[in-house]
Amino acid sequence: MESVFVVQHKHTLHGDYEDWKMIGVYRTLDRAKAAVDRVSVQPGFAKHPNIIDPEAPGEDDGFYVSEHELDRDNWTEGFVTMNGDHECEE
Repeated sequence: MESVFVVQHKHTLHGDYEDWKMIGVYRTLDRAKAAVDRVSVQPGFAKHPNIIDPEAPGEDDGFYVSEHELDRDNWTEGFVTMNGDHECEE
């Protein structure tokens, strides 16, 4: 299995709007963590510099590092867009 590591950063704005930034895609976990080290001292990122474990309760603003297998579909079904309890029309 060949895989890559995706680094993203999330912080929540007023009104519960989630602002996600794609930092990069790396060949190894060590390189992904090194990218977090480089970026986490920059303005904005320094307010939420930690790598978040999505399975752990607590803080959810910060860096997310996820492993993705190459040449594999990660989303295999359709989708709908909801507005409250109603499906949005295109």
